[in-house]
Amino acid sequence: MNDLSRFSLHIIDYLAFGLYFIVLCLIGFWMGRKEKEKADDYFLAGRSLPWYVVGSSFIASNISTEHFIGMIGGAFVYGICVAMSEWLNVGSFTLLIWIFIPFLLSARVFTTPEFLEKRFNSTLRLFFAIVTVISNIVAFLAAVLYGGGLALHTLFGWNLWIAIVFLGVVAGSWAIYGGLKSVAWTDFFTVIVMIAGGLLVTVLGLYMLSGESHSLVEGFKVMIERNQAREGIWADVTARIAPHIVHSDQYNRLSVIQPITHEVTPWPFLLFGIFSISIWYNILNQFMIQRVLGAKNMYHARMGIVLAGYMKIFLPFIIVLPGLILFARFPEVLNLPWDEVKPEADKGYVVMLHMLIPIGLRGLFLAALFGAIQSTVNSVLNSTATVFTLDIYKRWIHKTASQKQLVYMGMGSSTVILILSIVLSGYISHFSEGLFVYIQSLYAFFAPPFSAVFLLGILFRRINSQGATAAVLSGFLLGIGMKVYAQSPGHALWLEPFAMQAIVNWIVCTVICAVVSVCTQPPLPEQVTDRLTLNWKRLNIFQNLGSPWHRSVTFWWALFVVIIFALILLFSGLFL
Repeated sequence: MNDLSRFSLHIIDYLAFGLYFIVLCLIGFWMGRKEKEKADDYFLAGRSLPWYVVGSSFIASNISTEHFIGMIGGAFVYGICVAMSEWLNVGSFTLLIWIFIPFLLSARVFTTPEFLEKRFNSTLRLFFAIVTVISNIVAFLAAVLYGGGLALHTLFGWNLWIAIVFLGVVAGSWAIYGGLKSVAWTDFFTVIVMIAGGLLVTVLGLYMLSGESHSLVEGFKVMIERNQAREGIWADVTARIAPHIVHSDQYNRLSVIQPITHEVTPWPFLLFGIFSISIWYNILNQFMIQRVLGAKNMYHARMGIVLAGYMKIFLPFIIVLPGLILFARFPEVLNLPWDEVKPEADKGYVVMLHMLIPIGLRGLFLAALFGAIQSTVNSVLNSTATVFTLDIYKRWIHKTASQKQLVYMGMGSSTVILILSIVLSGYISHFSEGLFVYIQSLYAFFAPPFSAVFLLGILFRRINSQGATAAVLSGFLLGIGMKVYAQSPGHALWLEPFAMQAIVNWIVCTVICAVVSVCTQPPLPEQVTDRLTLNWKRLNIFQNLGSPWHRSVTFWWALFVVIIFALILLFSGLFL
């Protein structure tokens, strides 16, 4: 997109980055200095996190190079529809606030696998723990480190491997040292830097498009007009890539409602995405739900997710609009061969840094990018070590391990996991589909079986361990089978998108789980207690909601839902 060979930093940039790093170290050290005596302190921050730290850390753990690198690149290629990966969280956040938080907190568990054992069996706990460790390394840590390494390689010409090792060692330090409390409070600081830096990139990008008028409004109008792709090179390149995206010669870049053959967001995903992927990512995924389990109480857990919801509304302004700005400025990139388009698009964020950010501010934006990497690496590393230590090591290897031994194992396993992730991240460059598609396709493979059995297990007491186990095993075999089928000649085009494969997998797993459960013995009484399944007669969803209205979970949640649906309607293709 642009020549980055002249990217340079001023002394002020180094000072800005250095100041950020010093503050980060002080926060991490201070918050983690006492978190090594008990497993509850190290892995769940002593269940002491306030709502603003829960919400900030929840989002900081989620935002990383898959957003600044992958989603900006995805928006450049696909348009506004990639924002649905953020806005569709309204469904899972709602379930989390009103249903899952009361049960997860009342069960007093450390990890999701532990909950699955209480509800189903130890086999499912072990299988989920192993899958969690693998998916966290492959789909999260390796991808995040690769994206950061790519940024340093593109900007400064660093060797990709050296950049990845540097980021892995520096970013993972606080997770190994201080546990969840250290991670969560550094996240709180980091998310402020990330949002401020990301928003300024968007603003400067819109000013760039406005030309001599230097008007933010005019720049936004230019961005919208060119992304409508009705004339000129923007129409030509959109028509050229449309067959690759939707198997058609027509494509609307400004609509979130896309054909069933769309490569990343087919329209059924708007209805079923919450069940097939989002429940797994936001509720079952240990590195996300760990922040909720570490909250002070139910109010702080719920209000933290409400805060995270408002950040999800805002995030597309800093991780999707830059992609639309890049399309408006560099449409000719889409004339490259299709297998070169997405890797080139992944360079979008660093191109914008080079073009728009003056010397003196570049250090702040590198701090924002590093903050995105650091927060996710810390969070995923800490949660992966938690799952390995408590669900594999303590449960199957050393059942009598002391509290201090568990903490030491957590620190040691974090180190090994980090090394494995660094090694694997260097090979992602061989994946030609781009970082966004790489990550989303892995989510679509790992999520559906566990999403199905978890939701059914919570809602229906008749679901048993035989049904859950059969569904999970069948789901992974079906997932592999669909990927093989989608590569064969004459396959159904609607089953090619990974999101459609996830939907089909979730539906099949749901049916298998229900049928096998009904055809076998009911679960044991201790597997269907009120702490493990919903008792609608006793459920009081109006507890711990806060008052007066400006502190009310209900008020702020309802407003969040209204805003999300208004945005989806605006970008439904009816108005733009």
